Amino acid sequence: MIGSVSGKRTFEAQGHERFILEDKTLKVVLQRVSEASVSVAGEVVGEIGTGFLALVGIGHGDDETVVRWMAEKTAVLRVFEDEAGKMNRSVIDVGGSVLAVSQFTLYGDCRKGRRPAFTDAAPPEVAERLYELYVEELKGQGIGVETGVFAADMKVALVNDGPVTMLLQR
Repeated sequence: MIGSVSGKRTFEAQGHERFILEDKTLKVVLQRVSEASVSVAGEVVGEIGTGFLALVGIGHGDDETVVRWMAEKTAVLRVFEDEAGKMNRSVIDVGGSVLAVSQFTLYGDCRKGRRPAFTDAAPPEVAERLYELYVEELKGQGIGVETGVFAADMKVALVNDGPVTMLLQR
């Protein structure tokens, strides 16, 4: 990192300032699914039919405003097919659900060495609070939400429909 300007971090690449990253970097990987489930210790703790599997990564600098924005984007993103086969319907429109799974490994920095560094992930106590807010905001939109267990070793099974996978960042 070579500096910080207006809430942005600038990085040097090959002697030039190339990358500008927002300090608020919430990441959600949305996978359109026909079914998905998450298990802990061999027991299914959450499962859905049609909807989204949302892998949620909370980073340093993320706050309630960013989480609310991301929940709204998840709720209204039109990637489900309409009668004409066009991606023109939201998870709300299709009566779908969301399986939300916390995943700090979305912040794995693999640029150096052979082991990812997770220093950009928010501390667990912050991440858990913001992850729970994301879930509550989705429920507030009238969406059925199932979850994994925060910080647990989980097994996720899914049938990716399409496949359609989106990376949402803000």
